[in-house]
Amino acid sequence: MTNTLEPLSLFRLDGRVALVTGASSGLGERFARVLDAVGARVVIAARRADRLEALAADLTDAVVVPCDLAVAADRERLIGTALDVAGRLDVLVNNAGLCHTVAVEDETLAQFESVMDLNVTALWHLCKLAVDALVADGGGSIVNVASMLGHVGSTPVKQSSYCSSKGAVVNLTRELALQLARKGVRVNALCPGWFPSEMTAGMETDPGAITFVATNTPIPRMGEAHELDGALLLLAAPAGSFLTGHSLLVDGGWTAR
Repeated sequence: MTNTLEPLSLFRLDGRVALVTGASSGLGERFARVLDAVGARVVIAARRADRLEALAADLTDAVVVPCDLAVAADRERLIGTALDVAGRLDVLVNNAGLCHTVAVEDETLAQFESVMDLNVTALWHLCKLAVDALVADGGGSIVNVASMLGHVGSTPVKQSSYCSSKGAVVNLTRELALQLARKGVRVNALCPGWFPSEMTAGMETDPGAITFVATNTPIPRMGEAHELDGALLLLAAPAGSFLTGHSLLVDGGWTAR
């Protein structure tokens, strides 16, 4: 009997198409690079076209789609363009997000609604728009980038809208996983802890923030971008073929306290 045990091949996405939103910086840019590195053709979306073009220059055969995901028509155009140009869709990484750090008594209704619109409504809409293509191509994977703050509160960092939105993403992920499992589509949430990004800009150098993170995280530091690579590929690639409805926390132990 031939030994065909090749576990590393389960993390490959050769011949697949992966769409990453919020790909112009931070974690989204890293996700696009990682998916490209394992063989996927990557569709990258964000508002900043210049940054997308710069990223695409480093990727194998990327499809660049500048868009504002807060606008429904742009979301429809994004999925349509991905299918028109790449011809299929196998992985959707819903990474784009928005956060306001403000006490609830000072947060405006408009601020709260803007966070919910992008972090929840737009994410739900992209999942809906992608389903038919994912099913048609034999199934696939949706990775919703939530947060550890979808599981716990964030105060003394005050961001009620962000916590609300990420909690919604966590449970939306469960529900979509149930609805789509028998159609061959897996839906999971990737929940990072404190990682350097535009949302956390300055925390990695601010003495108070460094102390706050180190004091409250069992692995006493912020994460590094590459420390999400394995989790992303587990959720996106065939390695996670029996995993759906799950929230994968990559938080250095923050939520285990």
